[in-house]
Amino acid sequence: MSDTQVETSLDEITLHAATAMRELLDVAGVRPGRLVVLGASSSEIRGGRIGKYGSQEVGEAVIAGIRPVVAEHDVRLAVQGCEHINRALVVDREYAEAERLEIVSVVPALEAGGAVSRAAFVSAEDPVIVERVVADAGLDIGDTEVAMHVRWVQIPLRLQANQVGAARVTAVRSRPRLIGGERAHYRL
Repeated sequence: MSDTQVETSLDEITLHAATAMRELLDVAGVRPGRLVVLGASSSEIRGGRIGKYGSQEVGEAVIAGIRPVVAEHDVRLAVQGCEHINRALVVDREYAEAERLEIVSVVPALEAGGAVSRAAFVSAEDPVIVERVVADAGLDIGDTEVAMHVRWVQIPLRLQANQVGAARVTAVRSRPRLIGGERAHYRL
């Protein structure tokens, strides 16, 4: 554990995670049916170094805050695991099959996948793991590098909800590429 130990209740973690996701979805304008990716480090939330101080309870608190928000916005959720499972993602089987995503064989664990990924897997109705997605926006709690799963062109966002426990919150949205030359128009 680091010197920055933070005493944050599980209820506060749930509330702050929900607030950050709600703000991201509102600011980024993610439309119903589209995909948002979440990455979170329970170690960082607790004030420790990523991958060194995981907590299943913290992972469950994060997912408890996130799931209702994505449901109320009718968006799909992908939850990124850690590098020990190649940053593979938990998604609903229905979404994976509809998008023709390649399903891989692994189950996230606290020490290989991370607490948040594990909590997302355990709490989902019919979860699967996929290696790649192309999301419209991403929420990163604790520097987990979710932007790799967000479509180009990526636009960093500065949210008001910028902390969950001791973890920094960063966010990214996407926009379509502007193509063409000097005569191209981008609005009618």
